[in-house]
Amino acid sequence: MSLVKKILCAVDFSEATPVVAKWAAEQARNSGAELLVMYVVPDLGRYSNFHIRNDRIEDMVQSILDGARQNMEDCLAKHFPDIEAQGLLATGYAPEEILKASQEHDCDLIVMGTHGRKGIDRIIFGSVAEKVVKTSPVPVLTIRPYGVSSPKGRVA
Repeated sequence: MSLVKKILCAVDFSEATPVVAKWAAEQARNSGAELLVMYVVPDLGRYSNFHIRNDRIEDMVQSILDGARQNMEDCLAKHFPDIEAQGLLATGYAPEEILKASQEHDCDLIVMGTHGRKGIDRIIFGSVAEKVVKTSPVPVLTIRPYGVSSPKGRVA
C-alpha cells in the first residue's frame, strides 16, 4: 500500500516546467497516486496604491488567468499525456496558495522546482520553494532543473 495517494505538482510554465513535470509524473506512476498540477497567478491587488485603476488591475488579472488556462491545458497535454492529471489555477501569493491547495485536496506530497536565485534576486523575489518547504506539513520534493544534465531531486 502506497503512502502517497495524491501529489500536488506546482508549475510556473517556465523552462523548468518539463523537468518538474517529469519528476511529478514519475512519482505518480510509481505510487499510483492521483496528480494535481497547479499554477498560481500573482495577485496584482497590491499594486492598487500605485495609481493604477482597480478595473485595469482586474482586467490584467483576468487576462493572465485566461492565458494560464490555455497554458495549463497545453502543459497537461504535453507533459502528462499518459497520466490522468487535473489542472488547478489559483490567484494569490504562491506559497500560501500551494499550501492551501495541498491541504484542501489532502495531498501527501508536493513536487516543485527551485530557481536557485542568489543575491539581490533572492532578496527581492524570495523563494517560493523555500517558503513551502519550511511550512508544509507534507513532504516536498524540490527539483533544481537548471544547469544539471541529469536533474536530481531532494526531499525536504
